[in-house]
Amino acid sequence: MSSVAVSRGYIHFIYVERSRRKFNTTSMCRQRFPDSTMSYTNCNIRWVATSLDFNKDYEASVFETTIRVVGGLLSAYDLSGDKIFLEKARDIADRLLLAWDTPTGIPHNRINLAHGHAHNFGWTGISNVVKTFYNSVTEQLEFIALSQRTGDTRYQQKVEKVITQLQKTYPSDGVLPIYINPHSVVAASYSSITFEAMGDSYYEYLLKSLDRREQNRNSEALLNFHSREMWEISMEGLLSLIRKTTQSSLSYICEKTGDSLSNRSQSISIWVHNFHSPSTVPFSKFLIELAWTCYNFYQSTPTKLAGQNYYFNGGEDMNVGTSWNILRPETVESLMYLWWFTGNKTYQDWGRNIFQAFEKNCRINSGYVGLRDIKTGEKDNMMQSFFLAETL
Repeated sequence: MSSVAVSRGYIHFIYVERSRRKFNTTSMCRQRFPDSTMSYTNCNIRWVATSLDFNKDYEASVFETTIRVVGGLLSAYDLSGDKIFLEKARDIADRLLLAWDTPTGIPHNRINLAHGHAHNFGWTGISNVVKTFYNSVTEQLEFIALSQRTGDTRYQQKVEKVITQLQKTYPSDGVLPIYINPHSVVAASYSSITFEAMGDSYYEYLLKSLDRREQNRNSEALLNFHSREMWEISMEGLLSLIRKTTQSSLSYICEKTGDSLSNRSQSISIWVHNFHSPSTVPFSKFLIELAWTCYNFYQSTPTKLAGQNYYFNGGEDMNVGTSWNILRPETVESLMYLWWFTGNKTYQDWGRNIFQAFEKNCRINSGYVGLRDIKTGEKDNMMQSFFLAETL
């Protein structure tokens, strides 16, 4: 008997028993609640009602807790109609809401769920001042949804104030540094600009939250205008960071620090496919080229799975920078959208090839795990929650 960790971001780990027998969640549920008539769904509802307690002396990531816990509870409420999920979503959201109590309304990164003390990650440089900006906008979807379901406008007002603040100092090229000061909305001098990890979520949710608000007739027209304007400017700025290799003409997105460009790209960067139908030039041309680059991230390794990041030094073709794979969804999700937009079956075939590589290298009895090394296939014994929510 062994165990595999299921990652829930920075929140906690859930350990799931694994054996040669088929994993039976209903059986485990009845062991916890010995009611022979209880269904798996009712068991989950009872656990949430009796055992899910957020009053913990715990430093939670505002971003991760919002997208995984608040979002998960709201999804469970929408699917089941059981108000216990909405009540719990409101409970955890009320605890997170204190993170937005800053002079600008831009939230801190972390908060103690029991005491409400909010601060930022120490690794940003100045833990009480500088924050990563990626979660400044990413909570909008969940908090707007919570306001719509509860009738309490506080949640939506808190997250929409962030858009108003960012719009006041939005850069002309639309590309934002990953570290900003929540007290002044000023970028940290050492901050880099990236459309990848720690930067990607901002652009993703800027558009997704705009789409959600535009579906609501009662949304503020001026806020929607500013959001769309900011996103369109950012996509133009993205084009200025595109480079190509000299050997195979592989397109990739650079990182930028000051006036310097870094020839590093991550497999996560293909997320931009999700936000624009390939119908405009030059953006559509770049999207298709980037899809080919990211697919080659996968096809160039023995396991046919991509590493976390790649380097294109001196215009050369890609070299693996970080050789682990944590089951990220961006590439396969983007290929699905490209197939959807274009009708080109090639993208569907590419997605199937990646899925088969996950099946071959990452499938275990109780789920899927990432790889410590894409060359050797060594497993990391951990399944990220976004694999079930998005990748699979």
